[in-house]
Amino acid sequence: MANSTLTRMDLSEAVFSEVGLSRYESSQLVESVLNHISEALIRDEIVKISSFGTFATRNKNPRMGRNPKTGAEAEISGRRVITFRPSQLMKDRVNIGNK
Repeated sequence: MANSTLTRMDLSEAVFSEVGLSRYESSQLVESVLNHISEALIRDEIVKISSFGTFATRNKNPRMGRNPKTGAEAEISGRRVITFRPSQLMKDRVNIGNK
């Protein structure tokens, strides 16, 4: 199991080396894509990236939880969460990489 992390800088460097844009333009492109995804999720839109997966938001209802240390009950407030469903192609690619 790999313990490395892919960062924005790594993505920018990949765009730089594979597409041939300048480092600044590559960085701006990555930022722009991430901002578009974020803004769409804020507007409650579904973001579907072919061969990758689907990002969406959903509402979680308030519920009762329990403090694991003390056992005291506490209400967990309702909130919006982001969900991701990988495409079947992505699942297959990840599983092939695990072999």
